[in-house]
Amino acid sequence: MDVTLLGTGAPVGLPRPQCPCAVCASSLGAQARAATALLVDGTMLLDLTPGAAFAAARAGTSLGGVRQVLLSHPHDGPAVEVPAGLPQPGRVPDGRELALLTGHRVRAVALDAPGTGYAVTGPDGQRLLYLPPGGAPAGLEEGTAQTYDMVLADVVGRPDALAKLRSVGAVGPATDVVGVHLDHDVPPGAELRRRLAAAGARAVPDGTTLTVGAYQGAPDVPRRTLVLGGARSGKSVEAERRLEAFPGVLYVATGGTRSGDAEWAARVATHRERRPGSWRTVETCDLVPLLRETGPPLLIDCLSLWLTDVMDSVGAWDDAEWAGGGERALRDRVAALTAAVRASRRTVVAVSNEVGSGIVPATASGRRYRDELGRLNTAFAAECEQVLLVVAGQAMVLRG
Repeated sequence: MDVTLLGTGAPVGLPRPQCPCAVCASSLGAQARAATALLVDGTMLLDLTPGAAFAAARAGTSLGGVRQVLLSHPHDGPAVEVPAGLPQPGRVPDGRELALLTGHRVRAVALDAPGTGYAVTGPDGQRLLYLPPGGAPAGLEEGTAQTYDMVLADVVGRPDALAKLRSVGAVGPATDVVGVHLDHDVPPGAELRRRLAAAGARAVPDGTTLTVGAYQGAPDVPRRTLVLGGARSGKSVEAERRLEAFPGVLYVATGGTRSGDAEWAARVATHRERRPGSWRTVETCDLVPLLRETGPPLLIDCLSLWLTDVMDSVGAWDDAEWAGGGERALRDRVAALTAAVRASRRTVVAVSNEVGSGIVPATASGRRYRDELGRLNTAFAAECEQVLLVVAGQAMVLRG
């Protein structure tokens, strides 16, 4: 089963008309994207968009063989003109299945937002799932879904849809996940590829023809990632983004609670509100047992507060205690942590502060903390497949 992507952009296209933003300004030429529409084996069109016939011609095909046109989401604005020779567009009721004379079967998938998803099984038995913008499957139950060979979905806008599909086995390691409905939320080019790769997905240019089941190069999601950054750099958002397309994430908060500190409580509340509802949270600095266990991905936020807790416990702030065994005890704790990261079978994303580029602290204890955090970051980074530095919300790949 072949799928030609006549467009891969948001319903209004990319660049958006009259939008002055930096992403739209750079979405030119090969980076421009028409509204998403799929031509399946030349006989079925999923979503009718303006200029569909011209888009097909640019892709080296035509709409002359189309026997079925299905719409997936509500269309705002004036009605799209149906090109001559095409059947009138329709929509399959949720849960119903349509059998075509071409040998394709189309089942309508209920969503948690307005619109309809379509599960298409080709004559060769290959299976693809197409989801409209802003939609995620509703009513999925573990053990009831078959694994799709290809999924085309709004990965950037609804990463939780991918997490839901993974949780029930509808998306597996060999599933080719293609991001569509791409809008101006993410800069095109390298940043878009990096964001999608973190979710195990990819993007292709308009006009690309894909063979369902033939793609073997699914992006490798790094198993261990360290995200560094300064205060309010966006490092925690970047770390959370890397796992939002995966189910059952365990968020490890090393800061705990601070009685009577309203500002700290507000910070914690902001973090919690940002996380997907399917994530669990544990407040602990005992990281080694979690790393040794098998289980869902871990997001550790952050190593800086873990170090503060360890330095408190070994008496690192007192010069006599530090010289009398505190330094050695800290080294042992850091070595145990990095050894656990090296041996861990879990997917791990850890956050830490990068404090070595600022003003030299005025106190000996402040300088000690800065130095030890630099050593911890270096040791932890050595055990990670990917290391990122976030500056002003922009992630720079240092490794991976």
